[in-house]
Amino acid sequence: MKLSDLFTNLADGARNFEGRIKKWQEDMEAKGAEMEAGARRWQEDAATRQEELKKKVQGYLDDASENVRTQWNSMQASWDKQVAETKAKAAEMRAKVDAMDAEDYADWSEAYAANMVAYAQSMQDEASTAVAAAAEARAKADAAKAKTS
Repeated sequence: MKLSDLFTNLADGARNFEGRIKKWQEDMEAKGAEMEAGARRWQEDAATRQEELKKKVQGYLDDASENVRTQWNSMQASWDKQVAETKAKAAEMRAKVDAMDAEDYADWSEAYAANMVAYAQSMQDEASTAVAAAAEARAKADAAKAKTS
């Protein structure tokens, strides 16, 4: 093989490689925009679900005794405080991470998102347990009412 052929092959390989990199970057940008749009839709849906849940909870509280409302308000205040602390801590961490280069920031953001999803799943498990306990308690209350009627 001549030296000129070797250089030609290397140049062709480099051009092909540059083309593949450009295509890969375009694909990643498209997926990034798609993921961002999906995250926005998820946030909007979550806000809608949160409003619906608030209305349901308010309906339950309207029918509840004063003691139940007082206990609920106390728990709600505690939860709201914890959520505010978590958001503040996340904002503080993001401010520290902002100084990182783009790749490190992306890695950190992905790890943070995964951690928040795991936390949300843990809370969802707790909610499922609470729903089951509520259904069981409601069934017992209805059975007790039926016996006294």
